Amino acid sequence: MGGTPYAKKLRMCKKNKQNTSLPTWVIIKTGRKVRSSPKQRRWRQTKMKV
Repeated sequence: MGGTPYAKKLRMCKKNKQNTSLPTWVIIKTGRKVRSSPKQRRWRQTKMKV
């Protein structure tokens, strides 16, 4: 009956959305100065504080 709380699921869902790469047009527009998203994380190295 328990499972994961709804609020925690929402936080995890937000982290999942943030974990995407930058759009290609941003990389092109900035002349490759901005290449990666600062919010991106690797699932094994960096753990979420949820």
